[in-house]
Amino acid sequence: MSASSKTRKTWQQKLLDNKGLPKVGVIAGKMTRRWGEGTMVVPAPIEVDELMRKVPKGKVTTINQLREQLARKHGVSIACPITTGIFAWIAAHAAAEAQAEGKKRFTPWWRTLKTGGELNPKYPGGIEAQAALLRAEGHKLLPGKGKHPPRVAEAGN
Repeated sequence: MSASSKTRKTWQQKLLDNKGLPKVGVIAGKMTRRWGEGTMVVPAPIEVDELMRKVPKGKVTTINQLREQLARKHGVSIACPITTGIFAWIAAHAAAEAQAEGKKRFTPWWRTLKTGGELNPKYPGGIEAQAALLRAEGHKLLPGKGKHPPRVAEAGN
């Protein structure tokens, strides 16, 4: 089978593919310079989606807040910032895919922000779509500065 004839996974399939995750390990080597000593969890994609699903209408969360919840859940020092962000991106696209299929229940991905409450340009429809959905829920957006995208006024870290 050639690479071109391979069927691409849907976003929803990617979300459900845990690849043996979550995994907990010791922070070692070069990682200690940035993250200190302790333990880290690489969460499963569905764990990130489950937390994103719980954010109620009119509220927002950030990737860092999700990481804190994941670290507590697994009893570790930190949750991996890279995979948590990637899995939030996958969850957002899986939700948009489910919505496009006519499903009534899907993850409210627009309520999960980047650090500092910034909107995520990698989410479905880019910053414009996320901004429109957040404004529709009553959030005030502050304009972006330089390379930084707009952010939600009341969002924390």
